[in-house]
Amino acid sequence: MKTCLSALFLSLLSASLHAESIKRIQNADGSIEFSNQSAPASQFTVIYKSQTGNGFVFSDQKPQHGSFEVLKYSCFACNPDSKINWHTISLNTASYATDVNRIAKKYAVDPALVRAVIHAESAFNAKAISSKGAQGLMQLMPGTASDLGVRNAMDASQNIEGGVKYLAALLKQFDGDIKLATAAYNAGPNAVKKYNGIPPYSETKVYVERVGILHNRYRTES
Repeated sequence: MKTCLSALFLSLLSASLHAESIKRIQNADGSIEFSNQSAPASQFTVIYKSQTGNGFVFSDQKPQHGSFEVLKYSCFACNPDSKINWHTISLNTASYATDVNRIAKKYAVDPALVRAVIHAESAFNAKAISSKGAQGLMQLMPGTASDLGVRNAMDASQNIEGGVKYLAALLKQFDGDIKLATAAYNAGPNAVKKYNGIPPYSETKVYVERVGILHNRYRTES
C-alpha cells in the first residue's frame, strides 16, 4: 500500500507543477467552457443551468422544459468564475448513499466529506470524464485508479472505493487537515508540500473553499 501510494504521489507532481489559470471560452453555439487546457468541448462534463420558481438549478441532466444555459467544466467546483451559490445549491443526499456510507466507514472518512468531494468533482455524474482524462464520480485519473486497485473507474462503486481510499491516505498524510487533504486531492500532495499549504492555484483555492462549504452543509443534513 505504502509503495503504491508513494508512486501515485510522485506521478501527480508533474501535473500539479504545470497547473495554469482557468480560461473562459465562449463557443459559437453559445456554450461556455472553463478549462486550463485546450480540449474539445465533448471532453468536458456538461452542466445545465436553468431557472425555476425557486431560483437557478444546476444539473448534469438536460432540462426537459424551458430555457437553459450550457456550462462545461473540467471540474464542477474548480471554475474560479463560477456564479453558483455554493451555500444554497441543492444537495444530493440520496445518490449512491449505500456505497458512500459503507466505504466511508471502511476507511474512517466522514461520509459528508465524501459526498462533498463527489459533488465538487462531478456533480454526481458517474459518466463524467474531464479534459485531463479524470473519470467518474470522484474523477480518478487512470494511473491513480490503477494504483488504487480500481479496474473500472466508470463503475460507481469502484470509483467511490478508489476515491475514498485515496482521500483517506491524504488525510493521514496531512494529519487529518481536511483543507490540505482536499487541496492535495485537487493539485497533488507534492504541490501542497512545496507551498507548505494550499497551493496558489486559482482552481485549487476555490475548490478547497467550495468543498468546505459543501462538507459543512452535508454534515448538517446527515
